[in-house]
Amino acid sequence: MERSAYAEMAAIDEIHWWYKARRKIIASLISREIHLRPDATIVEIGCGTGSNLSFLSRFGRLTGIEPDEVARTFAKARSQVPVIEGRLPDGLPINDQSAEMIVMLDVLEHIDDDLGALRAITQKLKPGGRLLLTVPALPSLWSAHDLEHHHKRRYTDRTLRAVVMDSGLELEKISYFNTLLLPLIAAVRGIKSLTGNSTPDTGLPATWLNKLLEAVFSLERLMIGRVPLPLGVSLVMIARARS
Repeated sequence: MERSAYAEMAAIDEIHWWYKARRKIIASLISREIHLRPDATIVEIGCGTGSNLSFLSRFGRLTGIEPDEVARTFAKARSQVPVIEGRLPDGLPINDQSAEMIVMLDVLEHIDDDLGALRAITQKLKPGGRLLLTVPALPSLWSAHDLEHHHKRRYTDRTLRAVVMDSGLELEKISYFNTLLLPLIAAVRGIKSLTGNSTPDTGLPATWLNKLLEAVFSLERLMIGRVPLPLGVSLVMIARARS
């Protein structure tokens, strides 16, 4: 990701509708679907500027891993969670079979060898441990936002299932999300494409709109895993290491 994007992210990710709603959705999924001991060993790979560390640390003993020095500096400044250098697929500084849950939120799409990355993660999970990840979905939504963030791909349900199953993990749950706002986001990106507008979609909207978008997106925490969501801007998946 561009270095300038880290500073922008750190400045808005506590209040931006997308980050706030995604945290609510992921917290709800962990509480409902992954039953962890209070002292469970949790690792967030690709923790970026650290906006997820606070809420993830409520579920156990958390360590953040981040390859970029600038992002690590932001993350360390905003949290008491240890944040260490590491990268996928060959540079994870944690022991094999040591993590009860690994979290990767919009990280896998940055990695050239996504299968190799997932195989490396599988080795770090305890038997029965879970991987929870999110990725951007639908290649048709490819835009300047993906270019700025150095994405290699956007996934579909089929392509994410395939790479996860090839890694040796057992798929437990997969769902599209950011579904309610998909028509709006698709329309905005379509208009930008037609007009040659390459401005990324990461800016903070007006306060009233930011609150409205957060409220709409947050509703999906009540839907994922309970109501089929056939398409969405993103995908979320939970997979288990074989016992």
